[in-house]
Amino acid sequence: MTTNTSSISSLSNYNRDKELQEFDNTKLGVKGLVDSGITQIPRIFHHPPDTLFHLSNTDSSSEQDQTIPFIDLLSRQPEIVQSIRDASAKFGFFQVINHGISVCLLDRLLDKIKAFHELPPEQKIPHYRRDTTTCSSGGVGFYSNFDLFQSDAASWRDTLEIRLEQFDPKALPEVCREEVIEWDKEVKQLAKRLMRLLSEGLGLITNKLLEMSCIERRLMVGQYYPHCPEPNKTVGITAHTDLETLTILLQDQCGGLQVNCHGKWIDVKPVQGALVVSIGDTLQMICNDEYKSGEHRVFANCLSEPRVSVAVFFDPGISEIEYGPLPELVSQEKPALYQQFKFSDVLYKGLDTGLEGEGKYTINYFRL
Repeated sequence: MTTNTSSISSLSNYNRDKELQEFDNTKLGVKGLVDSGITQIPRIFHHPPDTLFHLSNTDSSSEQDQTIPFIDLLSRQPEIVQSIRDASAKFGFFQVINHGISVCLLDRLLDKIKAFHELPPEQKIPHYRRDTTTCSSGGVGFYSNFDLFQSDAASWRDTLEIRLEQFDPKALPEVCREEVIEWDKEVKQLAKRLMRLLSEGLGLITNKLLEMSCIERRLMVGQYYPHCPEPNKTVGITAHTDLETLTILLQDQCGGLQVNCHGKWIDVKPVQGALVVSIGDTLQMICNDEYKSGEHRVFANCLSEPRVSVAVFFDPGISEIEYGPLPELVSQEKPALYQQFKFSDVLYKGLDTGLEGEGKYTINYFRL
């Protein structure tokens, strides 16, 4: 038996921390790697084989009876409420159409987010940072993998992050400034309408969740998934649930998003003009499991064209307020399933492990 000394040497010379830092220091993200002409992805992006097998092991037979529902917001109110309740309980996901936001704006927004990520390095690098909470950033930052130094493996995507409730308009990249400002106004109103419908679906007064300050903070991410030369070795986003109350997602026509429904991964097929809505961990705990946060993931992009999406995460406005299962949803037959919690604690538990560690880890930490 012979020994491949070159392979052993390659393994012994691998310094993960050094390679992570070198990648971060470029301030060019995975787009920079693609532009350099690489044909093999760096080892820091390699995910464990069992995770990759799981990603490729989609049960296509489920597509006939497991489809993320489309909900027409021009339908009769009782039908909308029931449809949203059913989808939120079964999938934690649904898509909405006729939501009142111009399809033209949605298309422009995707185009402009793509344009930002494809700016020349000298125009994009000034926005690069790891922490967008600082005043100096104006609530705006560009990075690749927010959990780059926490996760076991990096994912093949870059992100433009904007804290919508506090950003300085002058800090927004000029290429997408107008569209982001318009999108923020529109998506905020849609979120309020959805929270009223979700409240009614729980049998609560219409404004109950809004009065609890459930969606006062808004974080937008413009995701960019360039072509990956080895998509079988990495992912776009690893499987996880969102920490927040509610997420509204605009995806382009490339696809790649999947939702876990009772152990079966199903595609969230893109439809122009539709918006994807998902329940977050915080809302699942508040409603005592009446609604479920949806576990989801994104494939690495094998297409020649980049994949672009825009998500807005809605959080409680005051992170130090204590939340917990609503008294109206607790009874002797169904006692409270979660302890009281602060949203700041949810963030700490979730972000401390990175996206890779979330899954249902955070929500199970608070479960009684």
